Amino acid sequence: MDTRQPLSVGEVARRGGVAVSTVHFYEAQGLITSWRNAGNQRRFARDVLRRIAVIKVAQRAGIPLKTIRDALATLPKQRTPTREDWERLSANWRDELDARIQRLTQLRDELSDCIGCGCLSIDRCPLRNPGDALGEAGSGARLLEDGGA
Repeated sequence: MDTRQPLSVGEVARRGGVAVSTVHFYEAQGLITSWRNAGNQRRFARDVLRRIAVIKVAQRAGIPLKTIRDALATLPKQRTPTREDWERLSANWRDELDARIQRLTQLRDELSDCIGCGCLSIDRCPLRNPGDALGEAGSGARLLEDGGA
């Protein structure tokens, strides 16, 4: 197998362990790139396989696609991400993950106050309306006015 040969979308999907539709989605989201050959078929450089692996691991960790796209944009084009690249990207995501873990832990710990509440809208609800922040803004449908909270 010639490792310099570009890959078709089907080969990328098979070797990357994703559906063809996922390859198209990642490309539409700006996470990976391709070009068209003389026969108007999509072709991908082989570095796309490592990029897909990075995307899948980051997604599994709960990193939003926009954050992944921004991180991948810092890498040189047409170069396979290295171990050093991954260490830098994942270190940048660590703080975000730690903050999310802290929020989820707090949410889990506060859930017991909600048992029996039913509506999550009473003035003392620590999850939906902490500190009656909505009441401070006045009466009315505040959540609908500001796009939902």
